[in-house]
Amino acid sequence: MCLHIFIVDVKPTLSSPLFGMEIRQLNLPPYDCQLRRTDDKTYIYDTLRRRYVALTPEEWVRQHFVHFMVQHLGYPAALMANEVELRCGAKRLRCDTVLYSPTLQPRMIMEYKSPKVAVTRKVFDQIAAYNLLLHVDYLVVSNGLEHYCMKMDYDNQKYLPLEQLPKYENL
Repeated sequence: MCLHIFIVDVKPTLSSPLFGMEIRQLNLPPYDCQLRRTDDKTYIYDTLRRRYVALTPEEWVRQHFVHFMVQHLGYPAALMANEVELRCGAKRLRCDTVLYSPTLQPRMIMEYKSPKVAVTRKVFDQIAAYNLLLHVDYLVVSNGLEHYCMKMDYDNQKYLPLEQLPKYENL
């Protein structure tokens, strides 16, 4: 499968420790995230879930990517959801982020990984499994450093790699 990467024009800096966790500069625009420390855990505010969630490397990527989509590409936060549960028989799956249409039909699935995790065929197999249930138009995978966006071509049963994540108005 041919994958195209889209790069956000951000100057990378060295990673830095944050409340005891190593945080890497991502290939996404920075934003003023809200962090909170309780006992020995660090939390980051999730604007879609409207609550603080445990800060992990994957969550760091998720929050930056959602911010990028909403603030820079015009995606409506009201049509996005994080940690969407899917059920296939007795099996439970979780999509990292789902974008819905104004009629609340799923349009895009986003899957995030830690910056230390390579984006491999296995990651695309994971998101493709979610898509068997949701039948969306777009699949997006990011580890915060590399970002891949595929448009589904259901007629020819294949993914079409895109050079960049489209603005919401161009979906």
